[in-house]
This record gives sequence, C-alpha cells and structure tokens, in this order.
Amino acid sequence: MSPEHGVRFAALGDSLTEGVGDPVGDGWRGWAALLAEGLAPGEVPVEFRNFAVSGAQTRDVLERQLPQALEFGPDVVAVLVGVNDTLRCTFDIHGIAARLDAVYAACAGQGALLLTACLPDPGAMLGLPGTLARPLGRRQRAVNTVVHALSERYEVVHLHAAVGEWIADRAMWSADRLHPGERGHRMLAARFHARLAASGRELGPPPSCVPERPEPTRSASLRWLATAGTGWVARRCTDLLPQLMALAADEVRHEVRGTRWRLDVRASAAVSAALASVAVDAG
Repeated sequence: MSPEHGVRFAALGDSLTEGVGDPVGDGWRGWAALLAEGLAPGEVPVEFRNFAVSGAQTRDVLERQLPQALEFGPDVVAVLVGVNDTLRCTFDIHGIAARLDAVYAACAGQGALLLTACLPDPGAMLGLPGTLARPLGRRQRAVNTVVHALSERYEVVHLHAAVGEWIADRAMWSADRLHPGERGHRMLAARFHARLAASGRELGPPPSCVPERPEPTRSASLRWLATAGTGWVARRCTDLLPQLMALAADEVRHEVRGTRWRLDVRASAAVSAALASVAVDAG
C-alpha cells in the first residue's frame, strides 16, 4: 500500500452492512462507513464502496455483489452475511458453506484482506418463544460455525459478534431489535478497528463509540414496530412461517420424547459434511 494508491475498501452483505439502524440524511451509514474513516493513516486516501443490500443472502453476495467488488479492485473486503439465509425456507448449510467459500477464495485470490464476523441469533434477538427460537438458533450456530472454520482457512480478520454483553444492551439496538442502532454500529466499527490494529496494520484514529444523535425514544420504537416493523415481519413470515411452524412442531415432538438432542446432532453432522465438502473442493 502506498499513499499514491490509497486503500480501497469494499463492503458486502445484507442490511447490517448496508447500515440499517444508523440513519444519516435520507439513507444509512453503518459500521463499515465508520470503519472506512479510520482504515488508513491520514495521508493515505481511503475509497469506500458499499455493495451490501438489505435482505441479501449468501447467493446474492456471490452472484451479484462479488463481481462488482472484484471489479473495484479492493485492498480490504468485509463479508458479513448469513442471517437472511436462516430466515428462509430454502435454508441449506451445504449451499451456504460452498458460496461463502467461493466468496472468500475470490477475495483472497485478489490479495484482499478479508473481514468477517459471526452474528447473533435472530430468534433470540426478536424474543421468540423457545419452540420457535431454537430452530433459528440452531441454524445461526451452523452458519457461525461455517464462518469460523472458513475464516481460519483464509486467515481473515474475524470478529466474534455472536456473544457478549452488547447483545443484551438495549442501547446498542434499533427499534426492530435485529439491527444495531448508531451506538451498536459504532461499537462494531471500533471492534474491527481494534482487531486490525492488533494484526499490525497501520491505521488512522479509531471510530468514536459516542453517538452523534439521540437514541430513539420508546414511543418512536413502538411507532416503528407498529408501521414499518409490521411490514418487515409480514414479508419474512410469508416465506418462513410455514416451515418455521413445522420446525417448531418437530421441536415439540422431540422435547416430549426427550430426544431434542438428536436435532442438535443432526445439525452438527450437516455442518461437518458441508465443511468437509468445501475442503475436498479446495483440495
């Protein structure tokens, strides 16, 4: 990297990386834009492009966002995706692993530094009842396990964001309880900056963790949930709810029989098979 060349930073993913929950003007800012401000020393220019799109799944990142990002020629690429895959009836951990492996390999093949993260369980974040939350939690753990394993393979800068006090801290989250608010986005940017600094990369000042705008009031949050939030839930339920109800019924049957552990074993076996498949393909 040289001052003449600067640093090109591409962000791929879904609404989290698009910046939902951190409004600026008529759009979103988000953790990736905040990180971009301190991604290089002051004399080195940073060019940031955000290819993330709300609702994106791993297939969208591979087929739509990745080609645009590679054409941009990035030095640093953030790839945070997978939650929307868990919220679809088409959930397939084998396909998710294969697509993420292809995305990571393509970015690494261009010499780009990769940023990844494991993400919180959406069922727990939404406060769903146990029989509904557990299947989603099992899916998200599967995705996180794949991300962990592939992150080690490609030696990326990985952030453990699926656990920690920030998840239970209401001040970190927006009204929908799925996307960080400004404070949460700032925290993610600061944590990525710290991980990059620990890796020895020369950076600019870290992002501030202090919000610039007041946090939304409880009444504003309730208004969002009653208007835009209702539409969001309806769009997800049209696709997911029938299968989620079937998953919940299966959960109840196993709980009554005392065999719920079999669901965890089945999920673990599927993850192992998916990772073994991408390892063979890589070989």
